[in-house]
Amino acid sequence: MNMQSAADISLLVSSQNSSSERRITPSWTIGQLKAKLEPITGVPPLSQTLILKHGNQSTPIEAADEENTQLGSFPLAPYAEILVIDTRPPGARPNYTDPSAVKKFELAPDIYETKTDSVLAWKKANKLGRFDPDAPAVLAARINAHATTAAERGIEVGKRCRIGGEDEKRGEVMYLGEVEAIATKEGENGKGVWVGVKYDEPVGRNDGSLGGKRYWGQPGDGKFGAFVRPERVDVGDYPVLDDLDEEDMDEI
Repeated sequence: MNMQSAADISLLVSSQNSSSERRITPSWTIGQLKAKLEPITGVPPLSQTLILKHGNQSTPIEAADEENTQLGSFPLAPYAEILVIDTRPPGARPNYTDPSAVKKFELAPDIYETKTDSVLAWKKANKLGRFDPDAPAVLAARINAHATTAAERGIEVGKRCRIGGEDEKRGEVMYLGEVEAIATKEGENGKGVWVGVKYDEPVGRNDGSLGGKRYWGQPGDGKFGAFVRPERVDVGDYPVLDDLDEEDMDEI
């Protein structure tokens, strides 16, 4: 068992990429401390500048002979902070916060197909998703349901509408039909009828185009557009809201 000395002191060690509580032994030298901090902070000993911070006081942990200067010669106090500064140029520092730089493991599709303990194998065994013999009929019924809902609600291009019963999301129906980009991204869940709406205010998610295809408007129109399912659309007499109505004008 690794027994810690009663003289050990709990300190906070922080750097650009890490922050943690560590127990420090005052009899360590500065050189020993820097060597122990490298796997914690990712900063090589020769590139470390150490600052001991306690309250309003900041004390550099440095000496002419760091291999023989013990930490006990500095004003260590429980839960004081040791700030580790990386003196390397920014371009020479590894970026530990960018996950895109991490190589990801990928299994080839043909190998994944042969595994017996995968989600795919479980779906096959239980005849779920695309392995359900009734899946084509279920998908067709779902697609027809969207079209039926659009017809029942009287949704047509050019009609005024509001979305989700929210008056702040009023606009005009600009498109009714399939949206290729959504079907490509969402698969079966993205197929069927979508309603393209141009809001009166810039509360949308696009400018009338999606996936490189323009459904209405011009580039640079601003984010007034959105694609929603028919069940969320109410068509009717929903004029553009005027924030300054006659009653407001009377009070000015």
